[in-house]
Amino acid sequence: MQIVTDQGMDLSKAQTAGISLNTVPLKITLEGKTYQGADSIDYVSFYKLLQQTESFPTTTQPSPGDFAEVYRKLAKKDPDILSIHISSGLSGTINSARLGAEMVPEANVTIVDTKTLSTSFGWQVQAAAKALQAGWPLADIIQLLTDIQQGTDTLFTLSDLKYLIHGGRISHIKALMGSLLNIKPVIGVSPVDGKYYSRAQEFTFKKAVHKIAELAVLKHGEGASLRVQIMHGNNPEGVEMLQEKLASYLNCTFEETLAVAPVLGAHTGPSVIGAGFAPLDLFLHPDLNLLNRELVVL
Repeated sequence: MQIVTDQGMDLSKAQTAGISLNTVPLKITLEGKTYQGADSIDYVSFYKLLQQTESFPTTTQPSPGDFAEVYRKLAKKDPDILSIHISSGLSGTINSARLGAEMVPEANVTIVDTKTLSTSFGWQVQAAAKALQAGWPLADIIQLLTDIQQGTDTLFTLSDLKYLIHGGRISHIKALMGSLLNIKPVIGVSPVDGKYYSRAQEFTFKKAVHKIAELAVLKHGEGASLRVQIMHGNNPEGVEMLQEKLASYLNCTFEETLAVAPVLGAHTGPSVIGAGFAPLDLFLHPDLNLLNRELVVL
């Protein structure tokens, strides 16, 4: 069985080491130039370009034909394909995947809606790849992904709402009001429908960053052992604030901090800072090695 995914996912090089993934790119257009996601523009260059222009980027999901092309090629080697994708509540990518699969009858495609994005999406992809390597049957892999999906939270905040407003990912009126009032929202991804919902609102960016940690404590309890991965656009100060606050409340096993994939950052901008977090025991399968030895526990 082979894995297909998309660029709404974030994983570090260490997390993808030794596993095989087939990634269908999403397109980003900025100032009249189109990029094939991270394949043609690196994260640092993207955020620098974003900060230097007044233009807004747009993204285009893969077409059914894009998926069909990948499935057809892979089916020549192995017809069984596990296709894992960004939340259907935030992107039509998964619909393209389904239509693409219908165009390739020789492929046996199982499609998974992660109901999330970024690092939390990446954790599901990594787990599936490791489980395949360990010889897990498909039903057990799907159950593992469901457990991780239901147990993982994704929360983020940002100091500039204009990218969310332009991208239409949250209500234009609510976002505009928040911008005018200088309110900093804490936004979560619902595990039910995979859409964005406001989890809190603060009057300063620092308080919003701290609120992310407080919401993690509210759910899991102070001192809980969590797997945590922080992601940001170009906001190292926010990273430092969030990591310090999380570590002060919780027993955190931190994965490597990542820059948000450009196809996601196009809708959040450089100021975004957030984290995926889940109970550590969700990932303590002795035959999967889902946690890297280099991880830092604070």
